Amino acid sequence: MPDDIERTVSGIGELAPPERTLMGPGPSDVHPRVLRAMSTPLVGHLDPAFVELMDDVQALLREAFRTDNEWTIPVSGTGSAAMEAAIGNVVEPGETVLVPTNGYFGGRMASMARRAGGDVVEVDAPWGEPLDPGDVADALADHEPDVFGFVHAETSTGVCQPNVAELTAAAHDHDAVVIADAVTSLGGVELRVDEWDIDVAYAGPQKCLSCPPGASPLTLSDAAMDKVLSRDDPPRSWYLDLSLLEGYWGDDRSYHHTAPITNVYALREALRLVAEEGIENRWQRHERLAGALKAGIEAMGLEMNVPDEYWLPSLNAVRVPDGIDDGDVCTALLERYDLEIASGLGDLDGDIFRIGCMGRSARPENVIYTVTALGDVLESMGVAVDPDAGVTAARRALEN
Repeated sequence: MPDDIERTVSGIGELAPPERTLMGPGPSDVHPRVLRAMSTPLVGHLDPAFVELMDDVQALLREAFRTDNEWTIPVSGTGSAAMEAAIGNVVEPGETVLVPTNGYFGGRMASMARRAGGDVVEVDAPWGEPLDPGDVADALADHEPDVFGFVHAETSTGVCQPNVAELTAAAHDHDAVVIADAVTSLGGVELRVDEWDIDVAYAGPQKCLSCPPGASPLTLSDAAMDKVLSRDDPPRSWYLDLSLLEGYWGDDRSYHHTAPITNVYALREALRLVAEEGIENRWQRHERLAGALKAGIEAMGLEMNVPDEYWLPSLNAVRVPDGIDDGDVCTALLERYDLEIASGLGDLDGDIFRIGCMGRSARPENVIYTVTALGDVLESMGVAVDPDAGVTAARRALEN
């Protein structure tokens, strides 16, 4: 080993990451039970004990998605892997794909669809606003797409798409398969895959499920899976080919790849916590806690980026005060309070703070801590805010 490398290696000490309060767009705080699950002994990915655990995870995911879909699995990878599995398998080369352009992750859907060989048509809407059902209906009629994708909870803007069932009904009138991005909604915001007639939905575990990333939820209806299995050409990704993964996650449990066993342990325990709380109770908790956060932010003197009618409780977009650098605020919160929030993305870069209220992080003490810390940092930078009024409003909202 060269001397410089040996000196570097010898200086690497025991892992000791800082203890942060995670109130950004993800990851969120992880429950101690989930961390303990990750420390349990490893077994093989085809071990009978792990196969039984796989069944547990699939059943728990169906409950969280509110679906009876047989094809409900955790994809080995982050939420973007589940996203690519959904789009890369459902979209075939030459097919027309209608996607939104009202946020960063709608743009990512469009990019992935192009890579899959799709002919992408975009539905325009300003960042910070939902898709208009009329505009979607017109685009469906004009282009007759094979696939329609939309973002249910747009992490870059703080918008929760209303009228989902109206969008899916319009898409199905044109025989389009519907793909929903539920990365920031699964487990925290009302999501009813079967009732809303969503064909394919994917999510990330590190958001409202409060699970470390690595095994990401995906669900497909029978009709969507039939489309995948009847493709003329296989999808471009071997690793994410659902026709091959069917052998592992289906009845046969045949080898495809080595699953991230510890991450599946973690997801199972996180989903057990969801089931114990009750999915609808969990939706209500997120709305109540995020409502208190929102009340504190507004009482302090700051503005939300979106109106109440499509406010996303799990991701609160807050306007950056004039003359303030959002990055400086985020850095100060991290350095003074070990508190993580995030800046804006894309068209809203520099314009908003993104403050999560997800899963384990959606607790009263975190709400009060975030309002207190944000108010203190902004006041120290000369912003005309009233931190005390913000904390009082947040406390009153929590009491009510």
